[in-house]
Amino acid sequence: MLNRLKRLEGQVRGLQKMVEEGRDCREILTLLSGVRSALEATGDIIFETYLEECQADLAKGQGDTRGIVEAVRLLRR
Repeated sequence: MLNRLKRLEGQVRGLQKMVEEGRDCREILTLLSGVRSALEATGDIIFETYLEECQADLAKGQGDTRGIVEAVRLLRR
């Protein structure tokens, strides 16, 4: 997970540099599209991990479904 986030950080810095350099809009938009996709994929993994942890807690008789509902609501925003 941290490697993905560090890679994203580097891509965002790359975007910033491209804008500062006045690079072609298509190049910037191409990288931006990749950043958005990578961020969505990373978010999906984080969400899946959270759901697995919630499921494990429920199986042990701990926790409740409110945490899951709250997480889904957050993602809808």
